[in-house]
Amino acid sequence: MSIITDLTRMWLTRSAKPFLFQNEYDQQLPFSQCEGLGLYVHIPFCRELCGFCPYCKVQYDRAACDRYLDRLIREIHLVGGQLPGRKRVTSLYFGGGTPALAAGRLKEVMEAIEAHFIITEGVGVELHPEDVVPSVLRILRDAGVPRISIGVQSFQRKFQGLLGRRPVDLPALREALSQVHFETVSMDFIFALPGQDLEDLEMDLETAFQAGANHVAIYPFIDFTFTSSTVQAMGKGEKRALLDGITRWCLDRGYIRSSVWTFAKDQDAVYSSMTRDHFLGFGCSAATLLRDQFKINTFSVEEYCRRIDEGKLPTSLTLRFSLRQRMVYYLFWTAYSTEVDAGAFEQFFGVPLKKMYGMELRLAQWMGLVTRRDERYSMTLKGAFYYHYYENFYTLAYIDKMWGVLRNEAFPEKIEL
Repeated sequence: MSIITDLTRMWLTRSAKPFLFQNEYDQQLPFSQCEGLGLYVHIPFCRELCGFCPYCKVQYDRAACDRYLDRLIREIHLVGGQLPGRKRVTSLYFGGGTPALAAGRLKEVMEAIEAHFIITEGVGVELHPEDVVPSVLRILRDAGVPRISIGVQSFQRKFQGLLGRRPVDLPALREALSQVHFETVSMDFIFALPGQDLEDLEMDLETAFQAGANHVAIYPFIDFTFTSSTVQAMGKGEKRALLDGITRWCLDRGYIRSSVWTFAKDQDAVYSSMTRDHFLGFGCSAATLLRDQFKINTFSVEEYCRRIDEGKLPTSLTLRFSLRQRMVYYLFWTAYSTEVDAGAFEQFFGVPLKKMYGMELRLAQWMGLVTRRDERYSMTLKGAFYYHYYENFYTLAYIDKMWGVLRNEAFPEKIEL
């Protein structure tokens, strides 16, 4: 897999130079001129640690969580205080972990954010199904949260057991969502599990929309090497049939495809913390993407807190982009929305997309991966699958390696990808 991603990287960057992440530290982050800036906050605490989940997480402890939140607020002030006024940003997303375990203090965290930033497109919070209860939902609404994403994974017991999850109390979930209104109620599901077929996925999505969701995300199962999961992902042919089948099922029912893996009842139902030109990440393991650099915070909660106590940012690794490397990052994450706007690319980089990647775009059109209308390139059904398929290679060759190292070393010297 690394051969495929390495060759692709070398071709698109026109260089044999790898992505070099180094233990370099900047106290000042150059985000003042970044447009389309999004914010992400990571809360790593969970009641139980799911074996299949690759994200940075630790067992919940009330005292440890409070200590972490105190440092998180200080990190927000360390970064936000670099500017004299309040900067306009697109959105704020809380992920984890289980952010609802800190629900009582989310408003406090948001007040720290709002001291430095003006949020223009709303706030989203990830929830475990067991936290979808009226009391928690009301706390979130009172804090000004209009969007939630519920990590269901599957409503079916055969797959819940496979993933080590408890059954979802569907009547209680439906009742709670009926009592407290949100602009977006998204539900996450996993596909490409052993034995899963199109009927299983259709049943899950039908149940989700009936329960109160107006947005769904269907993520592929990826068998990361560092997790304790023994589940084996299905093969390419089966996976493509599933993704194509559930895409057609959604489109036939009038749902809008808002990204490779997400579908919504209407244009206003939005939940995506990924597709941003720039973003700032707060908390352990959170990433920051700026004009010419990418940073990721330490995965260690203890080392994160120690750095903040020293008045330093908790950066573990920094990648300083070449121009072509930044273009690859831009295109890869922008394409997640299934569309690339050549005009937006030129505005961002000051050079036409066709001048930099004209041959690749013509090849993609010839292969039936994209279509072109004016300055917009849109993925076909085939293109969306192969984006997903390549993203799987990228995840296992790059993210799996980086996260695997960062889980064991708080501040590694360097990682080459």
